[in-house]
Amino acid sequence: MHIHREGYKIIFITLLIIGLIVSVINVFATQQQWYHYILYAALLGWMSWTFAFFRVPHRKVNITDINQVIAAADGTVVAIEEVDEPEYFKEKRIQVSVFMSPFNVHVNWYPIAGEVSYTKYHPGKFLVAYHPKSSTENERNTVVVRAEDGQEVLMRQIAGMMARRIISYAAKGDDAVPGKEFGIIRFGSRVDFLLPADATVHVKIGQKVRALKTSIASLKRLNA
Repeated sequence: MHIHREGYKIIFITLLIIGLIVSVINVFATQQQWYHYILYAALLGWMSWTFAFFRVPHRKVNITDINQVIAAADGTVVAIEEVDEPEYFKEKRIQVSVFMSPFNVHVNWYPIAGEVSYTKYHPGKFLVAYHPKSSTENERNTVVVRAEDGQEVLMRQIAGMMARRIISYAAKGDDAVPGKEFGIIRFGSRVDFLLPADATVHVKIGQKVRALKTSIASLKRLNA
């Protein structure tokens, strides 16, 4: 496990703020009292959570066959439904949504092998990430990967109420490899998977999923 590079600046700023708070409190209240220890515990919890938020676990990719779509993010499945996808496919797709709480790993990895065929960033609102309208109204970033046989999977990174920055490293033409990072969302967010209508979904609502480990669905091979 290591700390994500996007966390270095925030961790440094958090340390400075904590150091300033401790200094100010001890200047005006030099005698250590019970409330000092409560404050220290709260600040330690804040610092620990900041480190934990930017953790990047070292995991082996769990793929048993090439048709699998593995989870791109840790979290809880909050929606499985057929939707009309208006941005890229402009047709019916199966949407599987994974909500990431502030305590989940927030790194996003490619769920299938192929090539990035489309990316687009959309500014927007900051509704709670599990809200149904967050998929179309929140700040979000779309990444589509086309497999070798032509099947495509869309991932939509969605900012939540606490999230204020979506970071994507994906660019059109990039090689997508399961286990390769394509972005991170800072503080409470969601990732939608838009799958072909004939995909077989392996998860259910309320299920906890782990990035690179949990099989979200299986795709039907176009050349089968």
